[in-house]
Amino acid sequence: MNLADIRLETERLILRPIQREDFDAWADFMGDAESARFFGGAQSRPIAWRGFLTMAGAWTIQGYSMFSVIEKASGRWIGRIGPWVPEGWPGTEVGWGLAREATGKGYATEAAEASIDWAFANLGWSDVIHCIDPDNVNSAQVATRLGSRKLRQGSMPLPSGDMSCDIWGQSREAWFARRR
Repeated sequence: MNLADIRLETERLILRPIQREDFDAWADFMGDAESARFFGGAQSRPIAWRGFLTMAGAWTIQGYSMFSVIEKASGRWIGRIGPWVPEGWPGTEVGWGLAREATGKGYATEAAEASIDWAFANLGWSDVIHCIDPDNVNSAQVATRLGSRKLRQGSMPLPSGDMSCDIWGQSREAWFARRR
């Protein structure tokens, strides 16, 4: 799989593997206390760089990771959304995180739908989950719009510090039945 050939398009967004030029916007996103609140809090640029390289490395080693989300109208990097399954993760996740200025526009749902379609078509997953902080009402609303339901409570593995989360999700069959 050539990473340069992976590109998803929705009506308003482009989703593609992370590229070096995404880092400044990534660092701003992860440095913003409100945007990073449910990802463990604001990060310095050096810590954000390590997380950025983790996502980029996942693309290289696994052949998938979260996509960079680019707003078509402006060409701006506005977030990361896509498949994410590090060692010890509670399942095959499509997760999301958007820069503050990109929230409330339906972008998370739009990009997550494309990502879930891509994951089911290309990764052979039988289900999809979303690990959501119990206080993250907006992400729970996105999960609901995607047709997911709260399945159970769980916890995030280290290095997330064993944070509790609600695990939302649905089967491949439920996803495609809803999409029809």
